[in-house]
Amino acid sequence: QVQLVESGGGLVQPGGSLRLSCVASGSIFSINAMGWYRQAPGKQRELVAAITSGGYRNYADSVKGRFTISRDNAKNTVYLQMNSLKTEDTAVYYCKAVVAGLGYWGQGTQVTVSS
Repeated sequence: QVQLVESGGGLVQPGGSLRLSCVASGSIFSINAMGWYRQAPGKQRELVAAITSGGYRNYADSVKGRFTISRDNAKNTVYLQMNSLKTEDTAVYYCKAVVAGLGYWGQGTQVTVSS
């Protein structure tokens, strides 16, 4: 089993910044990829950003230039730096890790962008 614990969510004003963290633990031999997804009320869960073990990054068009994903392989941790936040970024953000071809999800952390 693999456990993922997210942190760093909260309430922020438009234009502000937040940094999300996700730590993986458990039966980890090799994490192939880690990423962040989000789900807003009434909408489907969508990919925000992902990063492979080799450092290749992929971003949703809506966050390019504002969000940055990074990872610390030694700590099995992935980060999401979110800048210039907009009200439409409000959602529950989920961490996902792919380990030996299987996907694992965290419990989610709420991000609310509001004045």
